[in-house]
Amino acid sequence: MANGGNERWGTMTVLKMNLNRTATTPYHNNRRSRPWSHSRTRTALVAVMALLLSTAAWLSLVFSGTTTHCWHRFKDWEGSPHSLHWAWRNRRRSHLPSSSGFSSPSLPHRFSPHNRTRGGDLSLRHVVFGIAGSSRLWKRRKEFVRLWWRPHDMRGHVWLEEAVPREEGDDSLPPVMVSEDISRFRYTNPTGHPSGLRISRIVTECFRLGLQDVRWFVLGDDDTVFNADNLVAVLRKYDPSEMVYIGSPSESHSANTYFSHSMAFGGGGIAISRPLAEALSNIQDDCLDRYPKLYGSDDRLYACISELGVPLTRELGFHQWDIRGDAHGLLSSHPIAPFVSIHHVDAVDPFYPGLSLLESLKLFAKAMRLEPRSFLQRSICYDRARSLTFSVSLGYVVQVFPNIVLARELERSEVSQ
Repeated sequence: MANGGNERWGTMTVLKMNLNRTATTPYHNNRRSRPWSHSRTRTALVAVMALLLSTAAWLSLVFSGTTTHCWHRFKDWEGSPHSLHWAWRNRRRSHLPSSSGFSSPSLPHRFSPHNRTRGGDLSLRHVVFGIAGSSRLWKRRKEFVRLWWRPHDMRGHVWLEEAVPREEGDDSLPPVMVSEDISRFRYTNPTGHPSGLRISRIVTECFRLGLQDVRWFVLGDDDTVFNADNLVAVLRKYDPSEMVYIGSPSESHSANTYFSHSMAFGGGGIAISRPLAEALSNIQDDCLDRYPKLYGSDDRLYACISELGVPLTRELGFHQWDIRGDAHGLLSSHPIAPFVSIHHVDAVDPFYPGLSLLESLKLFAKAMRLEPRSFLQRSICYDRARSLTFSVSLGYVVQVFPNIVLARELERSEVSQ
């Protein structure tokens, strides 16, 4: 009995001790976990307070007057031709004037000379032309300039390497200026000619003349023909108070590959805003010393403009015209854009059959002056009953095809032989 009682007492004692241990364990665990729980709560509270404070600061920043002013300035920058000109053009399209009512096919009205945008009051008197020429070729090529120059409406000069004698009729041409001496500049290209240095500085020399009320400087060659009305219409789309560089690459893929696909070719015309011309006049001479190996004038000008951080704004109406022979294919399929210029007019066949080169160009310029906005714009019509296709390029050609030719096919330039 004694032994059995002792065994029962021992068993009860062990059970009691186990129960006590089991009962006290949660208490001790809670005491150990309470600091960790408090720490986690404090961390959550701090995170919530930080989120609330940052949200309040962000809201006050967004709706403050200073930020609103900066936001408007950013939106103005976003819409500038210097940055994203296509976005600005689309945003302003709803404010463009209504159709002028021409019955003949023409460009969309945003290209109208009466379009009022940032440069809406622009006229030819705000444009200065810098025409690159050669004294050796001037006697013949001045007839090309005479086709489009308006002495009472335009300002500008022909820049030659040396003076030439004046002749009768020269009053209807721009005055001749002699370029500055370029012998101080290095030229090391083995295949080019140092005249590229002189021609690249024409915009700087034009700016340094100090002419008043100038917004744009337009560069071209003595064998370039400009459509002055369309030129002004194109420039009206851009803000002349910004640094703007307008032109077009070459039609030649090999030329673009050699020079740059982002470079304006000067023979087709380059438009440079006054602020960019001023900036160039300050850096160009030093810039030219860094590029003695370049080939010509356009790549030197482009190199200096690139150093200023100004990209090319492409306009399809500027034509370098690096082609030879028959130009019919390109003339009959001009893009839907205002025709601004054409270059190398003496390097292609006469535009109209049966006429000499100069007679053909006179007829070309006459058609251009008659309806500049619609010049070379094309309409496509069909006679389904007779299976005929008509393609009309205003001022140039009417083509009749003896079958139905889809518009997509006609958009492609015909291959000239």
